[in-house]
Amino acid sequence: MHIGIDSFVAAVTDPTTGEAVGPQQRMAHLLEEIALADQVGLYSFGIGEHHRPEYYDSAPAIILAAAAARTERIRLGSAVTVLSAADPVRVFQQFATLDLISGGRTDLVVGRGSFTEAFPLFGLPLSDYDSLFTEKLELLLQIRESERVTWSGRHRPALTGQGVYPRPAQERLPIWVGVGGSPESFARAGLLGLPLMIAIIGGEPRQFAPLVDLYRRAGAQAGHAPEQLQVGLHVFGYVGESTEAASDTIYPGWHEMFTKISRERGFRQPTRAQFDATSGPDGAFFMGSPQTVAEKIRRVSDQLGGVDRLSIQMTNPRLAHADLLRGIELLGTEVAPLVADA
Repeated sequence: MHIGIDSFVAAVTDPTTGEAVGPQQRMAHLLEEIALADQVGLYSFGIGEHHRPEYYDSAPAIILAAAAARTERIRLGSAVTVLSAADPVRVFQQFATLDLISGGRTDLVVGRGSFTEAFPLFGLPLSDYDSLFTEKLELLLQIRESERVTWSGRHRPALTGQGVYPRPAQERLPIWVGVGGSPESFARAGLLGLPLMIAIIGGEPRQFAPLVDLYRRAGAQAGHAPEQLQVGLHVFGYVGESTEAASDTIYPGWHEMFTKISRERGFRQPTRAQFDATSGPDGAFFMGSPQTVAEKIRRVSDQLGGVDRLSIQMTNPRLAHADLLRGIELLGTEVAPLVADA
């Protein structure tokens, strides 16, 4: 199993001083985090895409290109690119360029996103939420397969044989589908034979087992080889020296982040009891000592019939840069070796 990091490049308030970390310094910190992830042997680093004031990741390909010039081995990708609100031609061009800069270390994870700000920002109706993604994914896959593209659809002007350049360093740019909890999304990824990245932000990971089984059955019925049907998990988490230390470090930012989301979506305000349950053995949050996190990763992989990749999202608005660096170091040097053969 491959272990990596995802980041939404959250705006951070330093917990020791109470001062906001400016966006320029936050970007410098981020590049340091990615360089460390490369040094400690983590497999991948993904950057999300949001169009909100609390995140600085609206242009992930640019951030990843800067990281590519500072790293040697780590794979660099999106987590996720909001394809529904983007032009597939430009998405392919950007990530093919990133692939050239990185020497073939790029993965593209596409999805519809868990927030909706991108739709009005780019003049797209939310009523077309699903059809936009379906159509644009079809075009993106066609661009990957053919340098010159003939295609027509509802949401974008037709292509009549134009070439899409540059082409990536890899023979086929890896394209993963990011999903939440929709059975249709799991089945579609399986039918297309695309690797699956599941965003688990609540509940219990084992509850996704029937959906993963649906994905694999759909892929098998469509004639795709089992090794083609990879499963990845995007989860929240943090690794500390001990489970208690990890909990104390991460809780203030977790509470701030989920309080904001709960207010926006009309949910009940999160509590410490909820945090503890979410961080427990069966919860969605992968948090604790290296041994605790490794055991949980292995257990969840068994529950889902095998997981190929797991990326821990450590973004937190109250997490000090030094603490995040230490979490990355522990994940790479202690957790990843424990689960390498899971």
